Amino acid sequence: MPIKIPNNLPATNILESENIFVIHENRAYTQDIRPLRILILNLMPIKITTETQLLRLLGNSPLQVEVDFMYTATYSPTNTSQEHLIKFYETFDDVKDRNYDGMIITGAPVEQLPFEEVAYWDELCKIMEWSKTHVYSTLHICWASQAGLYYHYGIPKYDLAQKIFGVFPHQKSCTQPIKLFRGFDDIFHVPHSRHTEFKREDIEKIPELHILSESEVSGVYAAADLKGRQFFIAGHSEYDPLSLKAEYDRDLAQGLSVQIPQNYYPNDDPTQPPVVLWRSAANLLFSNWLNYYVYQETPFDLSLL
Repeated sequence: MPIKIPNNLPATNILESENIFVIHENRAYTQDIRPLRILILNLMPIKITTETQLLRLLGNSPLQVEVDFMYTATYSPTNTSQEHLIKFYETFDDVKDRNYDGMIITGAPVEQLPFEEVAYWDELCKIMEWSKTHVYSTLHICWASQAGLYYHYGIPKYDLAQKIFGVFPHQKSCTQPIKLFRGFDDIFHVPHSRHTEFKREDIEKIPELHILSESEVSGVYAAADLKGRQFFIAGHSEYDPLSLKAEYDRDLAQGLSVQIPQNYYPNDDPTQPPVVLWRSAANLLFSNWLNYYVYQETPFDLSLL
């Protein structure tokens, strides 16, 4: 949460130079407080797992958040019961007349398909277009980051020679302070599990985008538009400690040739419990997005988006 300080306090410039978020007295008095409305488009097959991961991070904040869940009407998931969907989820037709402070679009296990061959691609395009006028800030995760960059900016995805699988060190790319990464260490870790990527040189061709963070191993991790309305996050910061293990064990059980997740098991020994290196960075990522790009920027009256 921001520090509220008196107007013209001498310490203001020092605090701001140290990237400490302060709010002036006059602005604090004019703020109206209400719950943040967040929409989660859950494209993952095992929806309850993803719900838990995201809510864990969204809940680690003093801000009051109201969450709606949405799934695609053009593709009925087979790994989540209809009873669960009917009870807790809505379709785009149900929510299209609402406005939201923020939206999260999850990854999906369809990255090796061309975008246009994904069963719900047309519906997803409609949702992403709608988000530009009905959502203040949208967080695209993993495959959704590739889909969002392709839809909004025409940036392609590329097949990788080898799956990026493991937990990798990252650093901030911008010399200017970026609110999304306030409080981050110089090096922080993020899980990845993907067969495709987008490339730095393609993003650099788009003047409306800037690269926020990357890894020497896994490439660009985070990019955003200049207004903070669209974020594209290539990794899976939301993963819980055993997510990569579950994927590894699943692929082994199916007889697939799969490498051990890098930087995950002690001494690369799958019989040992994984080491979590990304939890603090994950919590910071989501709390910073909620605070600086949703709570601080969204108008009190969402109809004014």
